[in-house]
Amino acid sequence: MRLLVGYLATPGGADALALGVRLARTLGAELEVCIALPADRMLPAVVPSGAHDDLLSGHAEKWLTDAMATVPAEVSARSHIAFADNSADALIQEAARLEADVIVVGGSGGGLAASYSLGSVVNELLHSAPMPVAVAPRGIRESPVSRVREVTCAIGRREGADLLLEHAVRFSSAAGTPLRLVSLVALDPTFGVLRGDDDAVQHRALEHAAHTLDVAKSLLPRDIPVTSTVVEGRGVEDAVSKLEWHDGDLIMVGSSRLSAPRRLFLGSTAAKMLRVLNVPMMVVPRDQFGPEDLP
Repeated sequence: MRLLVGYLATPGGADALALGVRLARTLGAELEVCIALPADRMLPAVVPSGAHDDLLSGHAEKWLTDAMATVPAEVSARSHIAFADNSADALIQEAARLEADVIVVGGSGGGLAASYSLGSVVNELLHSAPMPVAVAPRGIRESPVSRVREVTCAIGRREGADLLLEHAVRFSSAAGTPLRLVSLVALDPTFGVLRGDDDAVQHRALEHAAHTLDVAKSLLPRDIPVTSTVVEGRGVEDAVSKLEWHDGDLIMVGSSRLSAPRRLFLGSTAAKMLRVLNVPMMVVPRDQFGPEDLP
């Protein structure tokens, strides 16, 4: 397995690298640490024309050298630089070229509250990448936890739910970590005839949770614990806040139904979770992708 870390010499970049190392340790994966630099990035006028790529590359190589020095010896990692007009596209192209399974980025930047504050590149990845994107919350670089403790999969009945469950099962199986299935379906009107039909919503939510649990158990080794719960609340933030979270947890969510096939789109439910959670989030496309889907 291979993970691509989108790195910058910033606190957010350090968070991304820390999450990448945690995931690599957990999965026995290889790390590809990449700085994506816009080819047309402007530098001060004192820089001779045509020399900006060399200057940027020099800085980036120094940043990568410093970053690689923090990667534990037991984690296999390489670093490189990618130039492109669009940094998000560069990371997607690099992930495809390297056959990376996940792009890992830091959530610090600007635009969303609490532990995540998404910069433009991360936001674009969460609305265009054809592969899973894992986002590190602010400050994870300071956590002493070295591996993922438990995977939480927030799953409903909408399109793409089967693929999300497949990814969560595959992760837990490879990592040997417990899997917690969470149904926020009590907040989803598709589980009842009407949004206010509480009895119908609760009944269908419980049925769905039991079915999903059976499916996960049938796919996972018997020694990997699987649990399932239905969470209700006044809204997504309220429901998610009722769950118990620990340092080392990871939540997996599906892309919005508004996304194009084989593309991510950070929907309102996932965005609301980001406002109240302080654990890494992995967003999974609602369909698989192929070479024809790359930008």
